Amino acid sequence: MRSGQLARLAGVCTDTLRHYERLGLLPAPIRSPANYRNYPPPAVGRVQLIQRAIKVGFSLTELKAILKERDAGGQPCRQVRRLLTTKIRDMELQIRDLVSMHAELARISRDWDRRLSRTAKGEPAKLLENLPVLAPVIGRRKPLRNRGA
Repeated sequence: MRSGQLARLAGVCTDTLRHYERLGLLPAPIRSPANYRNYPPPAVGRVQLIQRAIKVGFSLTELKAILKERDAGGQPCRQVRRLLTTKIRDMELQIRDLVSMHAELARISRDWDRRLSRTAKGEPAKLLENLPVLAPVIGRRKPLRNRGA
């Protein structure tokens, strides 16, 4: 099948297919005499697998290593399971960070409400100037999708 048909069936655009091919996630298809890409039917499942894995947090780098091993006859199942465990742990840390940041922002909001209640109408409350120096909570870890293998 040609790129457009594969893209429609897999729910992606043709640029995504070319990107996956360049990265080695999708094997290079056979070319027609007119130099069109002709993908075999299993390519639909491969692209869908990649898309599902991305949605749960696997990076393209991780998938490249996993699929390379799989294509070579290996069984990367335990590696995949370890990666998922790491993603769960990272997500738990991110959740804790977000809960901490939420609590700090709520405290700042209450402080600002007090400042505003004591500030005369027309006078600046200088809220931003009175922001506390916070330890970086959000952004200190790489997002899950950008982690390498």
